[in-house]
Amino acid sequence: MNVSEDGSLFNQSDDYSDYYNLEDLVSPCPHDNNQRTEMWVGPYVHSVICILGFLGNSLVILTYAFYKRTKSMTDVYLLNVAIADLLFVLSLPLLVYNQLSSWSMGSVACKLLRGSYSVNLYSGMLLLACISTDRYIAIVQARRSFRLRSLSYGRLICGVVWAFALLVSIPTFYFYDRYELSHNTFYMQGEGEQPENNQTSKPPQYVCEFRFNDSDVAKSVKLAVPGTQLAVGFFLPLAIMGFCYTAIIVTLMKAKNFQRHKAVRVVLAVVVVFIVCNLPYNLVLLYETISKFSEQSCQDSDTVQIAITVLQPLAYLHCCLNPVLYAFIGVKFRNHFQRIVRDLWCMGKKYMTPRRFSRVTSEMYVSSLRRSVDGSSDQGSSFTM
Repeated sequence: MNVSEDGSLFNQSDDYSDYYNLEDLVSPCPHDNNQRTEMWVGPYVHSVICILGFLGNSLVILTYAFYKRTKSMTDVYLLNVAIADLLFVLSLPLLVYNQLSSWSMGSVACKLLRGSYSVNLYSGMLLLACISTDRYIAIVQARRSFRLRSLSYGRLICGVVWAFALLVSIPTFYFYDRYELSHNTFYMQGEGEQPENNQTSKPPQYVCEFRFNDSDVAKSVKLAVPGTQLAVGFFLPLAIMGFCYTAIIVTLMKAKNFQRHKAVRVVLAVVVVFIVCNLPYNLVLLYETISKFSEQSCQDSDTVQIAITVLQPLAYLHCCLNPVLYAFIGVKFRNHFQRIVRDLWCMGKKYMTPRRFSRVTSEMYVSSLRRSVDGSSDQGSSFTM
């Protein structure tokens, strides 16, 4: 059994003239220009994003795991953002593989890949909104910050964010599936011709995409999923960040601190990078969602797909910049990072020239490493703007 474009089931061995008027059939748009663009963007641009995102977010997680404990709400948010971004970039190679070749990893892997992509997307964006709210409370509502910015509250909020991201991703887990594209076989066969008699047919092509058995459900889900991604995954965080950072800039400009200009530049950099990376892609996604069920020429459809293919990596680039904007910009975090590099260098020298290190030297190194991990005197948040 196969699924037709309106969601109904039909037998591939039946005569197609029972379901369609063959003279009125039009082949799907080939999107040749978009396919050529994907062949360039997929392997190269996504590889760079994956490598940079993996290195940056791994360093943040490594710092929290071995050199700095989470002591504040800000630390909890930053650690969870790094985890979400790391899981996100690790899924990129499989997403590129799904775009460029036939999916051969089964239905379960398809659902897990697309579902985890959705969860990490929502959680990462919402956690950035939480960071802006945390900074708003710390600077604008400083008198109440000690009561509202506790470590337990931070962990609770992060748990709620992850649970909510999983909840809104349920349709993605459920409706994504692996299946064979039925129209590939359909358009390669003549009327009444059986697949086994067609000597020029290509091997079956499998995809990991939405699959529906009902046309009404298909229309609802194909509008609801990107609509939710736009509303919850972009416009809501954008509104929260816009309000919080505007109030922060106003408060900082009133302060008589000689470092206020540096803090304002940091805030502006966070906002500008967020908008530049995410706004173009989400605007194109909004246009595609609105025009999804309206008639378009193949050229217009191909142009929209090219825009999505080009602008999507720009949105993904934000995962690489988050460690720089939110973690490495802090002086104390940079000190921890320098300590990581120094300790890794010492460990490398130890294993490269083991005979030069005596047992006493090794014990002194381990003792100093423990003091560097456990002897931190940071109080409160170590990530100030």
